[in-house]
Amino acid sequence: MKFELDPLPYAMDALAPHLTKETLEFHYSKHHQTYMTNLKKLLEGKPEADKSLEEIVKTSTGGVFNNAAQVWNHTFYWNSMKPKGGGEPTGALADAIKRDFGNFADFKAQFSQAAVAQFGSGWAWLVKDGEKLKITTTGNAETPMKTGQTCLITCDVWEHAYYIDYRNLRAKYLETFLGSLVNWDFAAVNFK
Repeated sequence: MKFELDPLPYAMDALAPHLTKETLEFHYSKHHQTYMTNLKKLLEGKPEADKSLEEIVKTSTGGVFNNAAQVWNHTFYWNSMKPKGGGEPTGALADAIKRDFGNFADFKAQFSQAAVAQFGSGWAWLVKDGEKLKITTTGNAETPMKTGQTCLITCDVWEHAYYIDYRNLRAKYLETFLGSLVNWDFAAVNFK
């Protein structure tokens, strides 16, 4: 079995004070690790174990899909943030956001609204669908990758992503994600 949990792209305390070390320890070391552990058990001795994680996400169902997609989504989420992130994108991505959402402020408002309105557990995404940027949400382990969209950034809106630091204030967490954490450099690479 070749699957192992990718290391975080920064130290556990690097996103503080916006997301604390305690939040990352629980989220990455407990939740994310559990999805990886479960996936490895589910794939042990099966032909799917030789596929890439992306192939498994795109072709599996049930428990294998749920765990594989959660591993992929979480890895993507960690990369969607960086220390001293936030602000506004530049270059071609900024131009596309202006083209498809009117301006950056409107994009932020629409992304936050979609994420806050996601019922229960799930994800908010900025995706490229063909040549157009869209905001979408998915429940549970679902991912836009499965429908052929290109993921640019995601924000985890499962309560375990923010509850230690923000309690039930999902909107405040979204404000912080967009204002201080989002990694527009990562999004720009995905946009290309």
